[in-house]
Amino acid sequence: MYKIMTSDLDETLLRQDGSISQANIDAIAQATQRGVKFVPNTGRSFLSVQALLKQLHLYQQPNEYVVSYNGGAVIENQGNRVIVSNAMPYAEAAQVFALMQKFDVDIHVYTLDHLYIYRLRADDRDYLATRGVAFTEMVGDFRQFKDDQIMKVICMNPDLTVRQNVYQAVTAAFEQINCTYSSGIYMEVNHAGVDKGNAILALGDPGVSAAEIIAIGDNANDLGMLTKVGMPVAVANGIPAVKRVAKLVTPHDYERGVADAIETLILR
Repeated sequence: MYKIMTSDLDETLLRQDGSISQANIDAIAQATQRGVKFVPNTGRSFLSVQALLKQLHLYQQPNEYVVSYNGGAVIENQGNRVIVSNAMPYAEAAQVFALMQKFDVDIHVYTLDHLYIYRLRADDRDYLATRGVAFTEMVGDFRQFKDDQIMKVICMNPDLTVRQNVYQAVTAAFEQINCTYSSGIYMEVNHAGVDKGNAILALGDPGVSAAEIIAIGDNANDLGMLTKVGMPVAVANGIPAVKRVAKLVTPHDYERGVADAIETLILR
């Protein structure tokens, strides 16, 4: 029945230290053997998930994909070929960056192939180290990105109140823009209409309908895909908003929640 399974990575497929359990690896292998395509769907860069793709036997494979930057790009694994790009307009990204500068946050600027961080916080550096994320500390002003594809701009502070204040400032400044929370520490901004769900539907069209897609997530930036596919799944550690839209809540968290979903929906 199902042709595609797409999963968020951090705190859904991956443990808090960035590793993946053998239970999840084995279940994904069994699902792919049955013809179900597995598509990682992440807010991070596709370059940061190459080691994971090797563990899942998807590395450099043709007709296998990663949805990256919350839907900002869809990448074919073979050759890391960009097949969909939904970049932010430069003026929009520059305005978001300027608004974020007013708050006690560090700021990530994601271009298509690199991450730059302005006012890097030590706790953010430690978190990114667990994910193997490469970055450059930003020097100079935002105009250096004038000729780049800017995929998204996000800010980090573990204090939810700070992130909520940034969210309110950004959404008040634009008639339409996509703001979401992730990993309990970030507030992420993409261009309006760009989300994980629209990206996975574009990947499946025309050969796969929404009813034939499973999506698994835990946090607010996963709602875009969970509300658009036929089978939305929340892992046990998902936030209440994610569990409310899910048709299945797994008995386990990221340790083997994806395996739970595969066993229930594909292997039985």
